[in-house]
Amino acid sequence: MKNLLFSVSIFSSLILNAQNINLEEFATGLSNPVEITNAGDSRLFVVQQDGIIKIVQPNGTVNAANFLNISSKVTFNGERGLLGLAFHPQYSTNGYFFVYYNNTDGNITLSRYTVSTTDPNAADPNSEKIMLNITKPFTNHNGGSIHFAPDGNLWVITGDGGSGGDPNNNAQNKNALLGKMLRIDVNATGPYNIPSDNPFVGTSVDGADEVWAYGLRNAWKFSFDITTGNAMIADVGQGAIEEINKMPITQAGLNYGWRCYEGNSTYNTAGCPNSSTLTFPVAVYDHSGGKCSITGGYVYRGTQYPSLQGRYFFADYCSSQIGILNTDNSVIWTSAYSGSSFSTFGQNAQKDLFVAALNTGKIYKITTGTLSTQENTHLNELKMYPNPASKKVFIEGLQDKNSTAEIISAEGRRVLEGTKINSDNSVDISGIPSGVYYLILKSGDLKSYSQKLIVK
Repeated sequence: MKNLLFSVSIFSSLILNAQNINLEEFATGLSNPVEITNAGDSRLFVVQQDGIIKIVQPNGTVNAANFLNISSKVTFNGERGLLGLAFHPQYSTNGYFFVYYNNTDGNITLSRYTVSTTDPNAADPNSEKIMLNITKPFTNHNGGSIHFAPDGNLWVITGDGGSGGDPNNNAQNKNALLGKMLRIDVNATGPYNIPSDNPFVGTSVDGADEVWAYGLRNAWKFSFDITTGNAMIADVGQGAIEEINKMPITQAGLNYGWRCYEGNSTYNTAGCPNSSTLTFPVAVYDHSGGKCSITGGYVYRGTQYPSLQGRYFFADYCSSQIGILNTDNSVIWTSAYSGSSFSTFGQNAQKDLFVAALNTGKIYKITTGTLSTQENTHLNELKMYPNPASKKVFIEGLQDKNSTAEIISAEGRRVLEGTKINSDNSVDISGIPSGVYYLILKSGDLKSYSQKLIVK
C-alpha cells in the first residue's frame, strides 16, 4: 500500500492545533468508480459506472474476476450507468444484494441479485429480480444512492429526472417517484411491499406510497449516521449552491425544497408551499474557488482515528477538495488534491473511510496523523459566538491574525467582503440587516471555514 505525499492540512495557520487529513493510496486500476461499500466482511465492493462490480481485498488487491458484470444491461454515458449497490442485512445467509442502474432505455432500474452458491466472490448474473423501473425524461439527474436503514427497509434516492430547473416539477410532485427518497420493504414475494408507516400510504391523490421524503434535485450521495440517527444527504445544486441536509431517520414526509429553493436561496417559487413547511440544509457552499458539485460521504464512526469522530466527510467534484462538516455544522475545507475528481466515499466493515477518484480509478483511505485519544482528540474547529448576533460576532480559536472574513446572504449576495478580523477576534456586523447569512473565514486564497449566522 503506497502512502501518498498528500497531507491536506486543515489550514493550521487558521485553526489552533489543526490536524492533517491524509489520503493513503489503497487500490488502483479501477474504471469510473461511483460507489464503495462492504458486505459485512473484510472485502470492499467497488461499483464501476460501466456496469461492473469489482472486489478489493483488505490489502488493496483488486480481484481479477468481476463480482458482477451487467454492462450489457446498462447505459453508460454522462451521468448514467451502474450507480448504486446495497447488501441485504441478512446477506450472509440469503445472498441478496441490490443494484441501481440506468437500463438500455435510460430508465432507472432497481434490481435484486444473488451471490453464487459456489463462489462467494461472484454473483449469479442470471438471478436478477427487477424491483422498480422508473421512466426518465432526460439523461441527467439519476440519483442512485441506496442503503438499508436500521429498520430493515431499503432507502433509495432518485434524481429529479433531469434537464435544468426541474421543468416537469417532479421533485415537488409527491405522486412522482423522481426527486425523492423512497422507502420500500424488499422482503416480499412480489417486487416489494410498502412499509405501513410511509407518510403517504392510503392517500390516493396526495403522494405515492413509496415516497418517504421529497424536494430533492440530484442527491449524490446519502448515508446514515446510526450513532445520531440522522440521514445525511448531499444534494447537487442547480448552478450556484451545493447543500448538505441532516435530518433524523424517523422524520417522514419532509420536503427539502427543490425546485422552490436552491439551498436557502429562492429559485422558482411559483406554486410552492410556504417556506415554513420546508426543510432547509444545515450547510451550503457556493461555487467560488472552482467548486461545482457536491459528493456526499459519511460521518466517521471508526475507532482508529478518534480525532475524526462525529465529522461528516464530503467533497467537491471540481475543486478536488474534501470538506468536513463539524458537529456544530461549520464547514472546513482541505487544500485541493490536484487532478482528482472525487466521485464517492465508502466505508469498510470497521467503519474506516475511503474515497474514490472517478478520473484516475484510484481508491484512497482517509487517515490522520493523530492516533492517540490524549492528543488533539477533536479537529479543534473554530467557534463563532454569539449566534444570533447583532453588533459583533467573535471567533474563538483563531490563530492567523491575517485571516479575513466575508459574509454572504442566504440569496448568495456578498454583504461583507475581505474584512480583516479585529484585534479582539471580532467581526463588525452592525451595518448588516437582520436575516440569515453565512460567515466565511479565509486564509490565503482558499475558503477554509463557514458557519451559518443569524443577524438579529
